[in-house]
Amino acid sequence: MTVTVVVGNPKPASRTHAFAHRVATALTGGAATHDIDLATFGAALLDWSDPAVAQAVAQVQDSALVVVASPTYKATYTGLLKLFLDRFPAGSLAAVKAVPVMLGGDWKHALAPEVFLKPVLAEIGASTPTAGLFALDSAWDAPGVLDSWLPTALRQLGAAGAAS
Repeated sequence: MTVTVVVGNPKPASRTHAFAHRVATALTGGAATHDIDLATFGAALLDWSDPAVAQAVAQVQDSALVVVASPTYKATYTGLLKLFLDRFPAGSLAAVKAVPVMLGGDWKHALAPEVFLKPVLAEIGASTPTAGLFALDSAWDAPGVLDSWLPTALRQLGAAGAAS
């Protein structure tokens, strides 16, 4: 199964990046096939003819599962992630399951993955069968941070499909 991690943190190799990979590994039992750390693209995200960005879009479209992660900025996902998601026409991810993941500084933003990120993923056609996952950026690597979310997410994704 092709698994892609997309991270919209403006800082490369961020906590958001590490957490997204932790989630992908927990869901599939292995490393992601593709790692798209949007911070590495910089201004290329504004160039609709950039081949590296086009390749990243194709990798997402060809994936079975995509973990889409962002830090919480102004109570929603980053503009960097928005620039990337704007590359996908409505319905273009119809064959893709997506998991919205966000980190934030306070639990008052816990609904951000559901309220802001999940709808845009649905608009571009991705199936989002799991609840969006939110974790505090100060505790993303704590033992047990996935414990209450993971069993249900695995069932929703189809344990055999997620781990194959």
